[in-house]
Amino acid sequence: MRTDQPVTIRRADYTPPAFLVDDVRLEFDLDHDDTLVRAALHLRRNPAHRGVEGEPAPLVLDGEQLSLVELRIDGRPLAPHEFAIDGDTLSIPAAPERFELSTVSRIVPAANTSLSGLYVSNGNFFTQCEAEGFRRITWFPDRPDVMARYTVTLRAPRERCPVLLSNGNLVASGDCEAIGADGADRRGWHWATWEDPFPKPSYLFAVVAGRLVATERRLRTRSGREVLLQVWVEPGNEDRTDHAMQSLVRAIRWDEERFGLELDLDRFMIVAVGDFNMGAMENKGLNIFNTKYVFANPRIATDQDFAAIESVVGHEYFHNWTGNRVTCRDWFQLTLKEGLTVFRDQEFSADMLAARSATPEAAASARAVKRIEDVRVLRAAQFPEDAGPMAHPIRPDSYQEINNFYTVTVYEKGAEVIRMLQTLVGRDGFRRGMDLYFERHDGHAVTCDDFVAAIADANAVALGQFGRWYSQAGTPRLRASGRYDAQARRYLLSIEQSCPPSPGQPEKAPFHIPLALGLVGPDGRDCELRISEERDGALRPVAAPAEAGAHGHTVVLDVTEPRHVFVFEGIGATPVPSLARNFSAPVLIEFDHDDAQLAFLAAHDSDPFNRWEAAQRLASDAVLAIVGGADAMRRSVPLAEVLGRLLEDESLDPAFRDQLFVLPSEGFIAEQLAVIDPVALRGARNALRRSVATALAERWAPAWAKLRDPRPWSPEPAAAGRRALKNTVLSWWVETQAPEAIAAAAAQFGHADNMTDRAGALHALLRTAAPEREAALASFGLDFADEPLVLDKWFAMQATMHRHPGDPPVLGRVRALLGHPAFSIRNPNRVRALVGSFCNGNLAEFHAADGSGYAFWREQVLAIDAINPQVAARLARALDRWRKFTPERQLAMRAALEEVAAHEPLSADLREIVGKALGS
Repeated sequence: MRTDQPVTIRRADYTPPAFLVDDVRLEFDLDHDDTLVRAALHLRRNPAHRGVEGEPAPLVLDGEQLSLVELRIDGRPLAPHEFAIDGDTLSIPAAPERFELSTVSRIVPAANTSLSGLYVSNGNFFTQCEAEGFRRITWFPDRPDVMARYTVTLRAPRERCPVLLSNGNLVASGDCEAIGADGADRRGWHWATWEDPFPKPSYLFAVVAGRLVATERRLRTRSGREVLLQVWVEPGNEDRTDHAMQSLVRAIRWDEERFGLELDLDRFMIVAVGDFNMGAMENKGLNIFNTKYVFANPRIATDQDFAAIESVVGHEYFHNWTGNRVTCRDWFQLTLKEGLTVFRDQEFSADMLAARSATPEAAASARAVKRIEDVRVLRAAQFPEDAGPMAHPIRPDSYQEINNFYTVTVYEKGAEVIRMLQTLVGRDGFRRGMDLYFERHDGHAVTCDDFVAAIADANAVALGQFGRWYSQAGTPRLRASGRYDAQARRYLLSIEQSCPPSPGQPEKAPFHIPLALGLVGPDGRDCELRISEERDGALRPVAAPAEAGAHGHTVVLDVTEPRHVFVFEGIGATPVPSLARNFSAPVLIEFDHDDAQLAFLAAHDSDPFNRWEAAQRLASDAVLAIVGGADAMRRSVPLAEVLGRLLEDESLDPAFRDQLFVLPSEGFIAEQLAVIDPVALRGARNALRRSVATALAERWAPAWAKLRDPRPWSPEPAAAGRRALKNTVLSWWVETQAPEAIAAAAAQFGHADNMTDRAGALHALLRTAAPEREAALASFGLDFADEPLVLDKWFAMQATMHRHPGDPPVLGRVRALLGHPAFSIRNPNRVRALVGSFCNGNLAEFHAADGSGYAFWREQVLAIDAINPQVAARLARALDRWRKFTPERQLAMRAALEEVAAHEPLSADLREIVGKALGS
């Protein structure tokens, strides 16, 4: 573990690399405990590098946990005085202008518990090189703006590693000579050589070797080329790959049709591994995936799992162009590839849902549901990040460990910034910008500014102010107020924007915010919009984007100043404003809608997102009022009336109705409190649930029965939507604690033919302390004891349980599960499922007043840091927002953070997180 003091790297200090690498030849002799890596790099000095005048820059290579065996330049061994190794760098002061550098190094994959670089999982070899894992494989200028062509030869015992994979195309393979030219005994070994014809940065390098089997499909691309698609898994898992393969085919077709982008290799491979720090990795032509995002069949995967697999497969495939063909100049530009590709996978998923819908109305509803799901993630995770000590722009200005900046800000908020660009220039204009981006930059490492310039130039628009979304942190707030002038038939809407201070940015300049809005009249219909703006005492017409239409029901307004006053003419009666339709910008909207107005929008708004938003506001306002002392039964009435009507409204798509019945999360509501008391918050939210459930007690059973479907499981969106609503209704019904509800949940659990219904019934049973709860948990654990991904669900469900009267603290259950035979602290999925779910997903139990949750956090963070710093650093962020809690909890959290900060050794990853949390 590295324990040196962290160094802050700043975007402003970027300089081009001193040397460029044209091509790389790698040879691996694979062994769990002693892998030999031979590397030959063809290097040349970079004319763009500006070093110290009169002094040629040295060659500096990165390397971690490498044993150097040999070092040569143009075949000549270097003497000890000709190079230096200082920590994790190897430098050669007198490197020639152009030369071949040869190194031989030894590494120990079996000892690599960090899962960065080359490591072993279940006897097989895998790599993870993003962001800085390649330096754990061989000496190299390990930065994304060094792009080279790779040729890789792998050698290994055929019995142990019958499959040898790397990037690109397989060009040759065969049996090794019994005694190699180097004198090594390779009897029973074989070899394979792979060649990637496209230049790539080192973070996209990949190797996989071991006992694996593939499902295959051949596909003809739009241009007529035949390509081979493969999904590689450990033997016995082949029947779980069909959905991933279908998702890959759909992603390829979608990218051809939407953006004109075609698969550029003869072969595209996905490989599944159970030990993986991330969800998946887009290595060129050889994507390595967490099994969570490959394995699916109705027995082990929920409908949400099926959707997530399609999304992640699409995401990694889309990186083939947005990330691989055009990559990042430096890691500060990470959102260039990630924000753009998240946007692309969101659009892909929405289009796939719409394409599989039976009617245009169902297609529109499916798109709305996808949008709601994406915004839930943003609000639950990114908005708090924007308000905490780790707040950073989507393009950060500095970091100590880049692994800590694979964040929801870079990914999800970055995607929202891309979506705003599309809103501003229109869908066709965005496509023109993408075409120009690839025309200018294919094969290069570029910046976020280069992307925005391509969008601007392709559409002849100015986006200078919009660039502040890349440089300013924080969630902007739009404070809106309205006034109706009946005599003039005019509605005036005032919009004020602000953004709170964030670390290093005490003041913010105004953003360019595309604000989509409509006005809903008393008859529940959208008003026709004729708009002007008050400027310098005069009214000036507003030019809306062409695709929005200045006289349509929804208009997109450019909010660019600290304050605007927009005037809507010809409004016959007082309207209710519907603001930020389809969540047109990642902002907080502040408008004093009362309960009646929110209920009105929930019933009539033509924008599905804002219809959902109104119901969410009703619920969150009620919870906040109950926290403040209001009566739960009284405050629940407006929400119960809205949900009661929705329960009967079969004109709405079931998947959309399901979203309307899901209350805002505790975490989202907590961010609206000045001081968080997690126990009081949970009590208030549960009181609202109980009150609504009781008010509609007689209606849950018939609604649940009506949604039951005797037909076999189907993956189609309509069937999935019915299952989602059925299981949500079941959970509300069990909330009443009616014996017949508990019996219905137990019966569904016992007879379900799919994981969605079985897990849905178990989630419902967790809402009660009845004996059926523990019986179902025990049965679930036994039935799926040999299914790691299902056991992850089982661990997570228990870690996030609410405590009912008579229940002991949930932490006791979590500690007991640490000793379960299936739990392993070395497996990131299992750690996230149990420890991460408790610390991040069980607000009241983790923040118990006695501080026991913080002691548990400290123990686990330090134990995991010794094994896998990336996983430890992510877990450490559970205490990011410690200053927002009650005083006694603040003291306990600060003490836990200080204890971790003082511990030695401590990884640089973890040190940065706790240091920023403490303000140091």
